[in-house]
Amino acid sequence: RVNQPAGKYYTTDYLRTLTKLWDFRGSGLTNMHGATGDIILLGTTTPQLEEVFHTLTHDMGQDLGGSGSNLRTPADCLGQSRCEYACYDTNALVYFLTNEYQDELHRPAFPYKFKFKLDGCPNCCVASIARSDMSFIGTWKDDIRIDQDAVNKYVENDPAYPANAGAYKGSKDWGPFDLEKEVLNLCPTKCMMFKNKKLFIDTANCTRCMHCINVMPRALKIGKETGCSILCGAKAPILDGAQMGSLLVPFIEVNPDNDYEAITEVIENIWDWWMEEGKNRERLGELIMRQGFQKLLEVTGIEAVPQHVQYPRTNPYIFWKEDEVPGGWERDVEEYRKHHQR
Repeated sequence: RVNQPAGKYYTTDYLRTLTKLWDFRGSGLTNMHGATGDIILLGTTTPQLEEVFHTLTHDMGQDLGGSGSNLRTPADCLGQSRCEYACYDTNALVYFLTNEYQDELHRPAFPYKFKFKLDGCPNCCVASIARSDMSFIGTWKDDIRIDQDAVNKYVENDPAYPANAGAYKGSKDWGPFDLEKEVLNLCPTKCMMFKNKKLFIDTANCTRCMHCINVMPRALKIGKETGCSILCGAKAPILDGAQMGSLLVPFIEVNPDNDYEAITEVIENIWDWWMEEGKNRERLGELIMRQGFQKLLEVTGIEAVPQHVQYPRTNPYIFWKEDEVPGGWERDVEEYRKHHQR
């Protein structure tokens, strides 16, 4: 595995050097890119391995990717380098994480593999929510920005304002754009309304699904207070079934000025717990299932908020710890009786 650069940006000179090396030292077959994200160099003989490593690391300045029960190579989307939807600089954060956690990338110390994947916005182009133990998904706190004139251009079927930026034009004639059918009725929380030639969005109920922005990109833009959400525990079926990531941090500022201190604190608290409590070949998501999401909140020092609730509880018996009960277990019976008459 060869560590791919952030955003998978290469120079042609680098690619030529890599392919010449592999033609000379290996089979010439590569996987660009595997599901891992790394460049996979396929097939060589044992005596060539040390030569390949030396050329990659010393002559090309290229890092090798993570393999085994360690941190795998972080992967990201293009982010702000190419995409107007990106809410933070994914490339910069991947570069930081790769350098910050070199030891975890190359010296296996974990119960099993651990993956970071970074999406610049909720469109989730690298599917981090489904494929990584810790995913960073760009989001925003304030309102979606609305250009009412542009909304009406879409409604009036102005040729200069095609739905989905014209992405589906060539497949077939989809007929005139219908705002109600294609946007309002497809909003998962029904938080949008179009009245008197004005579009209204109830931000409190908006789940940032991006559908309306994707359909009308010239009329709607992401908010200005941007950052990311951190989710934990996604994986493919291994010991247990496939899991999607669970929301841990609803919103966190992505601040390179302080070396992403708030993000590294969350990461390292989780790793300390997982390395202490995780069984062999147990991914983070399986540990969360075994010990409970409440335990994850305790080890990270994050307070429970409504966004953590996946669905209303089905068990009517809730057992509290003494420090969670005001006054603890010791009660004044006479005082209690004043408020609870027999």
